[in-house]
Amino acid sequence: MSRLDNVLARIDANLDKSVERLFDLVKIKSISTDPAFKGDCRAAADWLAREMSDFGISASVRDTEGHPMVVGHRAGESKPGPHVLFYGHYDVQPVDPIELWEEDPFAPRIVTRPDGSKVIVARGAADDKGQLMTFLEAARAWIAETGDLPINVSVLLEGEEESGSPSLHPFLEANSEELSCDLALVCDTGMWDAKTPAITTMLRGLVGEEITVTAADKDLHSGMFGGAARNPNHVLAEIIAGLHDSEGRVTLPGFYDGVIEMPDDVKALWDKLGFDHSAFLGGVDLADPAGESDRTALEHIWTRPTCEVNGMWGGYTGAGFKTVIPSKAQAKISFRLVGDQEPEKIREAFRAYVRSKIPADCSVEFAEHGGSPAIRLAFDSPALTKARKVLTDEWNAEAALIGCGGSIPIVGDFKTMLGMDSLLIGFGLDDDQVHSPNEKYNLSSFHGGIRSWARVLDELSKG
Repeated sequence: MSRLDNVLARIDANLDKSVERLFDLVKIKSISTDPAFKGDCRAAADWLAREMSDFGISASVRDTEGHPMVVGHRAGESKPGPHVLFYGHYDVQPVDPIELWEEDPFAPRIVTRPDGSKVIVARGAADDKGQLMTFLEAARAWIAETGDLPINVSVLLEGEEESGSPSLHPFLEANSEELSCDLALVCDTGMWDAKTPAITTMLRGLVGEEITVTAADKDLHSGMFGGAARNPNHVLAEIIAGLHDSEGRVTLPGFYDGVIEMPDDVKALWDKLGFDHSAFLGGVDLADPAGESDRTALEHIWTRPTCEVNGMWGGYTGAGFKTVIPSKAQAKISFRLVGDQEPEKIREAFRAYVRSKIPADCSVEFAEHGGSPAIRLAFDSPALTKARKVLTDEWNAEAALIGCGGSIPIVGDFKTMLGMDSLLIGFGLDDDQVHSPNEKYNLSSFHGGIRSWARVLDELSKG
């Protein structure tokens, strides 16, 4: 047997202990958004640092202005392959509404479903404790079986991902030399389905803007002033309506600069995935595609930029009826970016467009809510090729190369601040109910994820 075979055999033999350790971590109520759980976040960081140090990755808890980071290293010797930085987060979402949980969210349990599959149910089982533990358990098995890891590995685990990562930028800036590696490994993504592994090769970027349109200096009686006074709700509605044309395209000048068309061979791979466009919308009780009329739903969510209104309000919105012309109207607008679109250019184009629509006796204010570019990994990347090979071997199904409609800001930070590309391999599923009651993580995802990372570490060590 090869050393990899021995490592995989150890993983199989010790699966129950791996599950026990995941349970111990999940029991810690590390809700980063609620100050009442600050001590629990510290406890989760301490637990992770202690566990890593015990099995052979020298780790420490690093204080920040918010919740602490955990940094670990098993590096220093000259080894083949890249020095990788694994990233995950130990904080979790709040459990509300608690009444919809079948049992205590922080009392993890294994449930056997009608089809015979087993799932781990608890807050954080999938996002992101189960995911990060797949990597740590793979590293544990390698060190226990062979005495070392096949490549140099560093680890960064944060405790504020679910609350906007306010401490992350300062921490990366202050520790850039220590954390800069050859490649980042991120396990906060998913599989194509329960039997098909996937590597996420594209993430959309994000620009967030909040606008406030002000007309009169106070709310006005609509009988006394209606028709004569400017209504900021009308102004805002016109602005929003003008953001798209009749074909669903965004109208901002230069908006599509940097948008890249996918190669035909990549589109052919996606066609093989059998994505059901009708079922995608039908699952949320919709039928007619929106967005650019000449694009498929899969293109919309993976490779095309968007402009969405996430909220708009003005005037009286409570129960009953109040006949006022509001003084202010507000909206939150987000743009998902792809390819080489530049966040600041999109922001500037949006603000210029809004200002052009503001009447002379009104004013507008802007509030910035983050901005990050899109990320894509070259399809001929050596790391991608190696990972795809071993994932296909482990799952006995060709690993899919997929896009992601969402954004993972840390991946952009790794690129812009530390100069690293990221390899995004996750084992979550669409039905894991992350952020929702009764969050779950398939036991097959956990077990297969550990085995997959063991294979990835081995393959990266090869020339």
